Amino acid sequence: MNKITRIFDFPYYQLENYNLKDAFVSKVDGIWVKTSTSEYIEKANAISKALLHLGLKKGSKIALISSNNRTEWNIMDIGISQIGAVSIPIYPTVSAEEFDYIFNHSEAELCILSDEILFEKINAIRSQLPFVKEIYSFDVVKGCKNWNELLELGNSLNNLDQVEEAKNKVDTKDLVTIIYTSGTTGKPKGVMLSHENLVSDTLGSFKRVPLKFGDSRAMSFLPICHVFERVLTYIYQYSGISIYYAESIDKIAENIKEVKPNVMTVVPRLLEKVYDKIIERGSELSGIKRALFFWSVKIGEQYQPYGANGWFYSLKLAIANKLVLSKWKEGLGGNLEIIVSGSAPLQHRLIKIFTASKITVMEGYGLTETSPVIAVNDMRNGGFKIGTVGKPLDNIEVKIAEDGEILCKGPIVMMGYYKDEEKTASIIKDGFFHTEDIGELDAEGFLKITDRKKEMFKTSGGKYVAPQVLENDFKQSRFIEQIMVIGEGQKMPAAFIQLDFQFVKQWAEKKHLNIGNTNEEIINNPQVRERVQHVLDSINPKFGKWEQIKRFELTPEVWSIEGGELTPTLKVKRKQILSKYKDLYDKIYN
Repeated sequence: MNKITRIFDFPYYQLENYNLKDAFVSKVDGIWVKTSTSEYIEKANAISKALLHLGLKKGSKIALISSNNRTEWNIMDIGISQIGAVSIPIYPTVSAEEFDYIFNHSEAELCILSDEILFEKINAIRSQLPFVKEIYSFDVVKGCKNWNELLELGNSLNNLDQVEEAKNKVDTKDLVTIIYTSGTTGKPKGVMLSHENLVSDTLGSFKRVPLKFGDSRAMSFLPICHVFERVLTYIYQYSGISIYYAESIDKIAENIKEVKPNVMTVVPRLLEKVYDKIIERGSELSGIKRALFFWSVKIGEQYQPYGANGWFYSLKLAIANKLVLSKWKEGLGGNLEIIVSGSAPLQHRLIKIFTASKITVMEGYGLTETSPVIAVNDMRNGGFKIGTVGKPLDNIEVKIAEDGEILCKGPIVMMGYYKDEEKTASIIKDGFFHTEDIGELDAEGFLKITDRKKEMFKTSGGKYVAPQVLENDFKQSRFIEQIMVIGEGQKMPAAFIQLDFQFVKQWAEKKHLNIGNTNEEIINNPQVRERVQHVLDSINPKFGKWEQIKRFELTPEVWSIEGGELTPTLKVKRKQILSKYKDLYDKIYN
């Protein structure tokens, strides 16, 4: 086919080159249901036909909300984009106020959602959504129209020529989606992305995917409404890789064993949890088995690519793999070759040990505003360096400003913020997008991220503190589930810490300590606080004296997306946490 310029070109490219029987696979009532490439296109065309018949047209806004990833979402994505309409993907976990804001700000005319819970949420504020003409659900929900009605309507119509006409009018620079960033502060911003943005990022990132095309499986469970996972699905489609959708985050381990994927994406916190679980099982061993387990872990954590550690290390690693590390891969289905990580910095030890276990961890970097990938590691051709996010994609330009900020220019940079020209002009200057991240390019062209510019703060002594760097190191302790470093304008940094309560209970049981049963009792237990202080004392010396955590407070709540402490990609919402724990802040500093 002709050159791919629009996102709906990807399914047709796949049909021509791979024609998969299992382009998408979702679990329905306990059974994996496959959708072929041809069925994918047929259903997308039916949706396009139905939308045109209902009066939707180029520029019409359609909201997409799903509690989990599912094949129907992709069918809607292509069906919407083929007529030049604009998708508004929304996180299912946002508040009623955010739903209200996004629907009205985007002027969405139609809402497609996944289930009864979401229908109840949207229906409860329906009177406040004057632009919404109708709501459809993927699941059968009482009182709600079903998306099958759209398919049936489309199949009954003889207007495919109108769909083709609409497709021909869609230009690569046309708006295709508005993604409202969850953000850690303030109201969400509507990031406008064009077909060119998503296609150029997909094709640029595709070159970094070292998989067997047409004969691989991907496991997908990160929210598809996030542009990171969405672009990965376009990469998979272009590569002829079958996409299997996990049922939920709770069932991901079970689903991995069933599907045996070759590739999957993660955010760092999820990989940290996998690692912690493996270490926990190793800790339950005894004698020679326990000794071999932790010897192998130590060898894995010393890993360097391209044989940099020499032949003797390679020999030890081969033994560690045979005895222990190969079981890590077996536990993840046995076929997993690549884990792609984004969203936040990843601990170096995790990259090392998983890659040593023959599961290459490709850390990348990007933002919603850059469609999203700016750079990513690739083991081939010397393109992999631990401690960096890899080399920038070939089709973009990256430079470092005088203050260390990473600037990016190229076809992946967004069209702008919807209905906010002032904010757009403040962040895109002379064609360069200002990422608000601090970093550096080394002599070999690898990009290294050092911190978020807007998250850095100054102490009252005038010293800069980069909280994310500190937080990443402290989270290596199994006692700490989440941590947020504070101290802007204060004489010293401090931290709010959420314990890994399950691990703390196990620790106390092994030590025969009575620390209480409730979270409130645990955080106030002197022995627990003493153990946390020991963690801080062991890690603090890695940092300058002005950066070290001098005081801390433990929080009884488990930080969550639903609770408002975390974004959907599991990053801390700093403004909300500061507000929620103002009493603890005052306790530390006043």
